Amino acid sequence: MEFKRLNGLVAAVHTPMHSDGSLNLDAIEKQAEFMQAQGISWVFVGGSTGESHSLTVDERIALAERWSQVRLGSGLGMVVHVGCNSLADAKTLSAHAQRIGADAVSALSPSYFKPRSIELLIECCQQIAQAAPKLPFYFYDIPVLTGVQFSMAQFLETASESIPNLVGLKFTNSDLASYLRCLMLQEGRWDIPWGIDEHLLGALATGAQGAVGSSYNFAAPIYRRLMRAFQAGDIPSAREEQLSSVRLIELLASFGYMGAAKATMEHLGVPVGPPRLPNGSLSPQQKHSLYEHLAQWNLG
Repeated sequence: MEFKRLNGLVAAVHTPMHSDGSLNLDAIEKQAEFMQAQGISWVFVGGSTGESHSLTVDERIALAERWSQVRLGSGLGMVVHVGCNSLADAKTLSAHAQRIGADAVSALSPSYFKPRSIELLIECCQQIAQAAPKLPFYFYDIPVLTGVQFSMAQFLETASESIPNLVGLKFTNSDLASYLRCLMLQEGRWDIPWGIDEHLLGALATGAQGAVGSSYNFAAPIYRRLMRAFQAGDIPSAREEQLSSVRLIELLASFGYMGAAKATMEHLGVPVGPPRLPNGSLSPQQKHSLYEHLAQWNLG
């Protein structure tokens, strides 16, 4: 299958919400403009950062549809995450993504009732991918959240026989040895964007060409400098940028990452609103404290 690889930074975008928790689809235009201004050329819609498991199927459809409208003529590529515990819902979302002209779909594993073998995982992915046969399909490997962990090299080798539109993985797994095996498999056939922002430098050294992440929403300049330094062979500067990223993410995590990340977007003039429960929101006092700390990163 011919497809565009997810090279460079791919922002796993937030789902914008009003203060009452309802979707704020009007904010997506501002999000898209900000992504482009930050040098982002791909968005990953409805993933973990997008709070997909806190949304209804109808909301996920509306979210993807609005992004498909906003990005027209912009040059922004769009991957739609369609993973669910219900395979029927995942297939509905996958088919919808194809109808609205997404560039690719991705799905994580069902995680309440977990597939107990790699063959069962592949069968799940096959059903989702078949619902959008014209779109590239990426399996979203994130074992820290799903509790599903298999050899991704074995997955790629085995799944390629039954999922013709499988093109790679969203690899959100800190195992760089496994990542290297996947990158080198079958002469580099697979597209495997990296998924842990704090480890990007290690992934670049291993061979990553693209990365999907949450903090690329608001800190893309840090990572662009990191990547430029790495490509120029200036490893000390690349390490400094990676350390800046680590410290920024640690700061947000100290407030509760999702709420703090969405508050950071608000601070930058992009109103994505609060998160939904069970993720917590920041109080006005916490926001004030966060914004004081953020001054040292000069994100705006």
